[in-house]
Amino acid sequence: MFSVVRGYNILVIVIAQYLTAVYILAHDKSVKSVIFDINLLMLVLASAATIAGGYIINNFYDSEKDLINRPQKSRLDRLVSQNTKLSFYFVLNFMAVIMASYVSFKPVLFFSLYIFGIWFYSHKLKKLPFIGNLTSAILTITPFFAIFMYYKNFETVIFVHALFLFLIISMRELTKDLENIKGDLLLNYKTIPITYGEKASKVMLTALAVLTLIPNYLLVNRFEIGYMYIYFYLCVVLLIGFLLLLWKSKTKTHYLILHNILKFIILAGVFSIILINVNLVLNRI
Repeated sequence: MFSVVRGYNILVIVIAQYLTAVYILAHDKSVKSVIFDINLLMLVLASAATIAGGYIINNFYDSEKDLINRPQKSRLDRLVSQNTKLSFYFVLNFMAVIMASYVSFKPVLFFSLYIFGIWFYSHKLKKLPFIGNLTSAILTITPFFAIFMYYKNFETVIFVHALFLFLIISMRELTKDLENIKGDLLLNYKTIPITYGEKASKVMLTALAVLTLIPNYLLVNRFEIGYMYIYFYLCVVLLIGFLLLLWKSKTKTHYLILHNILKFIILAGVFSIILINVNLVLNRI
């Protein structure tokens, strides 16, 4: 079940939410008050439960495709029956709503819509080009908007960070489509690589990589991000390497490497939040 819900991904998201709250959204509050905020904990746990449920329903609908694209993981996931997965899915979503209700009615409405959005994406939208990729990227960053709305912090720098993350996630989703083209083709998924071809997909990935330079430049030159500028310079280097490898890629293995580069950029970005102010924690405890 840990494999089905991708527990490692959920752990990273939980850490990312807390780091975002401490270093970006609630920078005027003490670290202790943020970490021990019960309302924040409930929102983070509701996010974790909803995302876990999302992975389950996605796994349920993609079981045949995953058997082709990820045979080893699929065999592991099949140790848990479909009925057990669905039961756990409903329990997780119910828990998410209950935990959100501890804060107020607005989070209940937020997570109810989020749960529906994940289901609708997995059931219908995932098979559509552009719409599926766009929806997936939006759903991925949605948990951070729960924290964003809780602190009511509307600083421009937050939206620029969100734009950078959105572009990188969009690149990852399109790269995954290239990686999984075999299973998508056999099961009639109308992804961008299948509908428009690999070359068009590579052009789109190149355009997205170039677009990341806009928030990258703004964050480094227009906002106070401390030593996190090192991360954004590293991203430029990694994305140049990504593009060089992209135009030489032809096999699933090549696209898997590209996918891992983008996953590394996202993971490194989570822990690089600390670089915004390395003395922040010591000064505010």
